[in-house]
Amino acid sequence: MGTMLTADEARRAALRAQGLLGAIDRRAGVPGVLRLLGAVQLDTISVLARSQELVPFARLGPIGREAIHTAYWSHERGEARTFEYWSHAACVLPVEEWPMMALRRRHYRERGSVWGNEVISEATLAEITGRLAAEGPLTTTELGGARKTPGWWDWSEVKVAVERLLATGEVVCVERRGWRRVYDLPERAIPPHLLHDDLDDHACVVRMIALAGRAMGVATQIDLLDYYRLKPQQDFVALAEEAGLVPVEVEGWGRDAWADPAALAALESGAAGRHRTTLLSPFDSLIWERRRTERIFGFSHRLEAYVPKPKRVHGYYAMPLLHGGKLIGRADPAREGGTLIGRQVSLASAKAAVPMAKALHEAAQWVGCDAVRAEVVTPAELAPVLHAAIAAEG
Repeated sequence: MGTMLTADEARRAALRAQGLLGAIDRRAGVPGVLRLLGAVQLDTISVLARSQELVPFARLGPIGREAIHTAYWSHERGEARTFEYWSHAACVLPVEEWPMMALRRRHYRERGSVWGNEVISEATLAEITGRLAAEGPLTTTELGGARKTPGWWDWSEVKVAVERLLATGEVVCVERRGWRRVYDLPERAIPPHLLHDDLDDHACVVRMIALAGRAMGVATQIDLLDYYRLKPQQDFVALAEEAGLVPVEVEGWGRDAWADPAALAALESGAAGRHRTTLLSPFDSLIWERRRTERIFGFSHRLEAYVPKPKRVHGYYAMPLLHGGKLIGRADPAREGGTLIGRQVSLASAKAAVPMAKALHEAAQWVGCDAVRAEVVTPAELAPVLHAAIAAEG
């Protein structure tokens, strides 16, 4: 039998592991957040800001958005500090984890495709790598264009080819210009001591499970595999043990779980620390796995951006509100001139009004807005309470 944890201890362990409880090393800044989380998901949607900006904002507060971009994509002595790759989804990862992704690069090489049906000539592949070698880092547009027609789904052969090269590791993305990937040759961007695929698949899986355990504090097998989107593993118990995780039992979970020893040590020490009050990106790694979010927070989270508008419950880009270590509401933001609008704001209770007002005002100041307004409030009887709290914060 493993260590027994209460549901509250498991929740606090998860929050601390994610940098949302206790003192975070602010001197380490965005790179420190990235190393803590192991991966930050990228996404095209920008309502309040892009998800990759919202993740460090949630942990560090209103640091400059340009500083976030620079931290992700700047180089040191010509070598990248990060790279973009498929992990949980399209993510930015610390460059030291390049070897860990050998498993996935080998998969794409052996498969001979990324999507299973693309047809790419060897001449196109060779032309792309040749141009990168001769001209340096290039975007798809500079390589010849991303689309055959205006439809986003109709990629050009160049775009399909460079994305396959990215998946197999023959090119790398270590920078974004605006929202465009900038492609380069790995041997020019990745530090030489990291530029290898020496880790076999077993070692890669163990490393991913170890990083996932560290980033989640305490987690089930499904949670740990989902963090880097690993397939089911036959001997998971042995893999978790090799990754340095220890078995635990969590009150109310009803399934086996594993914990990072550092998370258990923090619980045993009685370390408290400040809870962050913030709006979370729908793509924040704290809430990546919906079943885990419901298990830990009793909170049902779903991105409704791709749900038909009449069927949306909480709004296009509803951002959960974290306060006191719990998820107690959500807001669907929009910007209208210098005003940040909560198009739809949901509150768990009247006690959530002041934290929501504080979070909305902090977010507004961060993106350069000087006013906040809430439109539809659920439940409706809490609208006066929220409006008064917003006015008081202003």
